[in-house]
Amino acid sequence: MRVKASLIALLAALPLATAPLPAAADGGRWGGGWATAVQQPTATPWFPNWSQQGFDNHSVRQVIRTSVAGTHLRIRLSNAYGTAPLRLTGASIAKPAIGAAVRPGTIRPLTFARSASVTVPAGGQAASDPVRLPVRALEQLTVTLYFQGTTGPATFHSIAMATSYRAKGDQVRDAGGAAFTETSLSRYYLSGLDVSGRKDTVVTFGDSITDGYGATNDADDRYPDRLAERLAASGTPVLNAGIGGNRVLNDSACFGEKATVRFRRDALAQPGVRTVIVLEGINDILFAQDTSACAAPNPRVSANELIDGHRALIRAAKSRGVRVVGGTLPPFKGSALYSEYGESVRQAVNHWIRTGAEYDAVADFDRALANPDPRHAGELLPAYDSGDRLHPSPAGYQAMADAVDLSTVTSRR
Repeated sequence: MRVKASLIALLAALPLATAPLPAAADGGRWGGGWATAVQQPTATPWFPNWSQQGFDNHSVRQVIRTSVAGTHLRIRLSNAYGTAPLRLTGASIAKPAIGAAVRPGTIRPLTFARSASVTVPAGGQAASDPVRLPVRALEQLTVTLYFQGTTGPATFHSIAMATSYRAKGDQVRDAGGAAFTETSLSRYYLSGLDVSGRKDTVVTFGDSITDGYGATNDADDRYPDRLAERLAASGTPVLNAGIGGNRVLNDSACFGEKATVRFRRDALAQPGVRTVIVLEGINDILFAQDTSACAAPNPRVSANELIDGHRALIRAAKSRGVRVVGGTLPPFKGSALYSEYGESVRQAVNHWIRTGAEYDAVADFDRALANPDPRHAGELLPAYDSGDRLHPSPAGYQAMADAVDLSTVTSRR
């Protein structure tokens, strides 16, 4: 009980945002269009990135996809893990062409309090002024950020499953892509795109299975992307707040702060949030078998400890009037860190999610992805396996999106 009480107290004490953000251009409220969860700068062998060295007279170009239509847009920048103020010299938003190139007639310079530049305090965030650029649901956009000086280590998102581009000098208004000779599969400083008008936003919160590891680079075929496609006609945005390797109960140098710490910022502080789908816990189970530095600390966790962590998330969401949907933990038998003990914990947590009646609804990802052959119980269906017996393939991510009952994420209480 002490663990549960401390988790709830910690969540209640955390601020929802570092500073208020401006109102929408049309007088309405902002809704989420796209988002990512940020992490502290770190080097990882599987996704080399620019976070530790940061930028120096560089332009960084990042392609995103909005899940809803709108007429006015703004971007959000995060310096959450910066140790010094971040100076952004210029920025623009446009519609993409091929690769790093953009369509010339769509380039819109971005301003911050009517200035082309902005200084984001260490630990803080900033939002651009509204800019008129009508977009359709599921349309891609390209954001270019220019840093004239040295940034130092960069707040970033490791597993983007999308290409970011880097060039020397100021390329904010450059429609061509030739100057962008370097690429990365991570995101930098860009934490959100908001669309004008009040919208009931769905946030998918989780680990690498929400983040989309195993999906196709630059194809927008993660489970949150496919869910956004299912909801596009209703005008309901879907934001991806997954972090690969993330855990419920322990922080990691490589995989972000634990879910019970980052939940308020990455889920409950999103514009217009109405529903959060939680899929977390498999890494708490797996990492007890992992001796790498990224997994530390890696205590063996019990089902009761994981359930207490989930309860803390549920209470934080309900205290804000946000609906919270529990995702069952998918099969992982045959994966590198599988253990019989871990499987028993997964089964116990899934039983509680399904029958405990503490979540407002359940998305049964386990049953959607599991091999139905009893000889292969606890395994992913081969067609849904990306190859590591843990992360779904694009077909598996589609099955996950199809497992979400849309009425549970769009209906009002």
